[in-house]
Amino acid sequence: MRIIVVGLGLIGGSFCKAIKKYTDHHVIGMDKDDTSLDLAISMEAVDEVIPMDRPEMLRRGDLVIVAIPPKDIIKFLLDNKDKFKKGAIITDVCGVKEFIVSQVQEPLREEGLEFIGSHPMAGTEYAGFVFSKSDMFVNSSYLLTPDEKTDREKLNVLKKLAYSIGFKKVIETDPVTHDQAIAYTSQLAHIISNSYIRSTTLPKEKGFSAGSFLDMTRVARLDENMWSDLFICNKKNLLHEIDQLQDHIGDLRTALEAEDKQALMQLLHKGRMLKQQNVAEKRMMAEEDMDDGFDK
Repeated sequence: MRIIVVGLGLIGGSFCKAIKKYTDHHVIGMDKDDTSLDLAISMEAVDEVIPMDRPEMLRRGDLVIVAIPPKDIIKFLLDNKDKFKKGAIITDVCGVKEFIVSQVQEPLREEGLEFIGSHPMAGTEYAGFVFSKSDMFVNSSYLLTPDEKTDREKLNVLKKLAYSIGFKKVIETDPVTHDQAIAYTSQLAHIISNSYIRSTTLPKEKGFSAGSFLDMTRVARLDENMWSDLFICNKKNLLHEIDQLQDHIGDLRTALEAEDKQALMQLLHKGRMLKQQNVAEKRMMAEEDMDDGFDK
């Protein structure tokens, strides 16, 4: 299978490297940055490259993975919808799904193309091809958003590829559910980390910080252009999570200001128990996965 990866950043580059390392598929890289294309070739992360100004060459791809910012994804796909190979599978790897799927799925279907939204639950706080790696997706989850019209055989092509490059679990969901969950599990964490690192006490942390500080601040090192777009594209769900967070911090602040130890203990206990329950559920799910014995 010929696979074209559009956008050779952290995730796109990692897809290239993983597919080259773990499969026999022919990998073609496409990017507007000549330096990234040259680097991908020199590192043997791709078999060949296509400049972004040659969209007619998209016809060579049986599968096209689009790994560029969300608004660019929509423009790229709609502008080039007649350039893809008929019957090709197209997927994006964007961290929001409803914004993308609602605008591109049907127009691409009308062109005889199968668009399936996806989201690899993997990454680092760094950006760019130089930080991409072949084992980026090992033991991660791969989220797919097919609908009732999706060709199941083509969906299975994506699933098989995901397992072959190291993903541990492939989860089918819908764009709305995806965005609600991601607002909490990913986007809110970046909001908290950014808010936390902007404390005026930051200059005094040296020598006074350990694991908690590192955990809280890791994802503050983000690509502000990309994450601003992701936040705005999922504004409704993210605002809901921020409102809840403010309420929960407000409860703690009220109890602390009143020196109400009993109230503080109750809130802290509730948080601890929720975390313990979450860990236990994950452990149970991992054990069930081991017993499934399904054919990947």
